[in-house]
Amino acid sequence: MTQKAPAIKIKNNALKDTRGDKIFFAINAFILGLLALIILYPLYFIVIASFSDPDAVLGGQVVLAPVNITFEGYEKVFQRGDIWQGYLNTIIYTVVTVILSLVVTIPAGWGLSRKTTPGKKFWMIYFIIPMFFGGGLIPFYNVMSSLKLINSPWAVILPAILSVWNLFMSKTFFESSIPEGMLEAARIDGAGKFRTFFSIVLPLSKAIVAVMALYYAVGQWNSYFNAMIFLQDESKYPLQLVLKEILIASESTVGGSGETILQQYRLANQLKYVSVIVSSLPVLCLYPFVQKYFAQGVMIGSLKG
Repeated sequence: MTQKAPAIKIKNNALKDTRGDKIFFAINAFILGLLALIILYPLYFIVIASFSDPDAVLGGQVVLAPVNITFEGYEKVFQRGDIWQGYLNTIIYTVVTVILSLVVTIPAGWGLSRKTTPGKKFWMIYFIIPMFFGGGLIPFYNVMSSLKLINSPWAVILPAILSVWNLFMSKTFFESSIPEGMLEAARIDGAGKFRTFFSIVLPLSKAIVAVMALYYAVGQWNSYFNAMIFLQDESKYPLQLVLKEILIASESTVGGSGETILQQYRLANQLKYVSVIVSSLPVLCLYPFVQKYFAQGVMIGSLKG
């Protein structure tokens, strides 16, 4: 008969945290809680200030809860027809930009990740240079003018369809996450490069595709500078530029009595907070749909390689 090995007994207190461990965890929890408070409170304050009495906000009475709830700021914003036109324009610009960006960034990242790509070092240098050097605003404007893109929606869309940082993140993801054995098996089975990319690589790359879509969508949604420079027709303005025009108009204090100027100042102060909510809410609603891919795609695409 075989002799059974004696069972190893672990004392109950062997895995318990020591006093030093508890102090360490307590300090960590305190620091993380403080950082969370520093990050979350300004966001919370913007929300409660957006529907609080402007006088209470200016007087410092709004701290932890709204005071004298009023929706005057939201009413002023949504009564304007250009807000809805700005929303529509921004949605169109964002959707088109995301589609074109994915069409450009994902295949380019895949190509740069392959060791057999002809001229790989040249293309890497070619993409790196614009990250550190730019021609400036005047040459940029001249290029857009020569391409007949002034006052065209494409002046907002085309400059945003490729981010070199996102391209390198995609490249690193493909290098570290796509098994070479699977690609070799596909070649043995007779799959060409296009078939391999669309049937094998893309289905395994949902994480980086979702992260790229979120990055490009947020970037285009928050963008206003190119629109401010190149768009002349107000009907083509994106939401951010419309909100900027509303704030400028509400802060104008030219003429009028002292009471009118005070009312304009109060309204302008509230519109600042309302504008943040109006412009940020759609992006916040989008994030939960890609959150499960976000951490995986960002960590693999940025740290490995």
